[in-house]
Amino acid sequence: MDFNLSERELEVKKLARDFAENVIKPVIMEYDESQEFPMDIAKQMGEIGFLGIIFPEEYGGSGFSPLEYCIIIEEISRIDPSMGLTIAAHNGLCTNHIYSFANEELKKKYLPDLTSGKKLGAWGLTENVSGSDAGAMATTAEKKNGKYIINGSKLFITHGSVGETAVVTAVTDKSKGNNGISAFILEKGWKGFSTGKKENKLGMRSSDTAELIFENVEVPEENLIGELGQGYKQALQILDGGRIAIAALSVGIAQGALDASIKYSKERKQFGKTLSEFQGTQFKLSDMATELDAARLLTYRAAWTKMEGRDINLPAAMAKYYASEIATKATNEAIQIHGGYGFIKEFPVEKLYRDVKLMTIGEGTSEVQKMIIAKNILKMFN
Repeated sequence: MDFNLSERELEVKKLARDFAENVIKPVIMEYDESQEFPMDIAKQMGEIGFLGIIFPEEYGGSGFSPLEYCIIIEEISRIDPSMGLTIAAHNGLCTNHIYSFANEELKKKYLPDLTSGKKLGAWGLTENVSGSDAGAMATTAEKKNGKYIINGSKLFITHGSVGETAVVTAVTDKSKGNNGISAFILEKGWKGFSTGKKENKLGMRSSDTAELIFENVEVPEENLIGELGQGYKQALQILDGGRIAIAALSVGIAQGALDASIKYSKERKQFGKTLSEFQGTQFKLSDMATELDAARLLTYRAAWTKMEGRDINLPAAMAKYYASEIATKATNEAIQIHGGYGFIKEFPVEKLYRDVKLMTIGEGTSEVQKMIIAKNILKMFN
């Protein structure tokens, strides 16, 4: 068992770190304050292959592995979690849903623009009546004259207002419950498909989050993804992979918090000594570093499991649950180490503290992850 990154993985890591430091870092707070989505940065990420990371070159992708995907998200999120979320949501949700379940015709039609970053993708699952309980969704798709007519709305959608291609789930047969949910590809600009409220958020403020509204949207029959009634099952598989990305994002946030804390503790003096010389500070840094390492190992194991083509339900849930929880703890400790300076926006830990809370909520709450973990471990003793 080799825990060292390969030469290629180290090159990918350096590429992502340099981009985060040189392109993203100088303008982070400008976009955070304005809550404007940094389209120019997104376009640059597309140009260097970060918006098509895990997809084959035949569809315009970079052909990177799930582990390299995690490394890129981690390095970007260490500096700006908002842009880490853009990479995770674009690659792992909308684009991956099309790649994993659509027919070849749809893949060739939609993937090249998504993998190149020419268009951003949105993924519509959550509604105001169905969060963790996705099966309770109210959005409907009724087949009429060779088309599906979609009505309803989706809430808290990443890239809701800036995305041009969307994968949307809708009820096609209410009598079948979860087996009556299907997935479709929609394009912005279609009649009746609009963006609703853009959310004013605690954190991840430069990441675009908005409502999608469907009013008698006519969707061509051929834009059905996979088979009718398979949308819910497809979404669950997409969420499994998405959880690995959120785990990587959490690891990046925790690393950013630790880096900032080490730097500050070695510079700040109290009572004639640097903070890093006090045992209390050392204990905090030790806990942060150890828990971060454990979270990274869980995340990389989940990525490796996916690379092996094995079931990722359990390792993805474990990685996402643990990494998001320790990242939340790490940012809290980082604020404590910084004292009053941690409470002002001139220091990076203030933003990390706000951004991290989404990690325990998005792609299934911590409570949902515990349910998945329990279900898996209990089955082992049947």
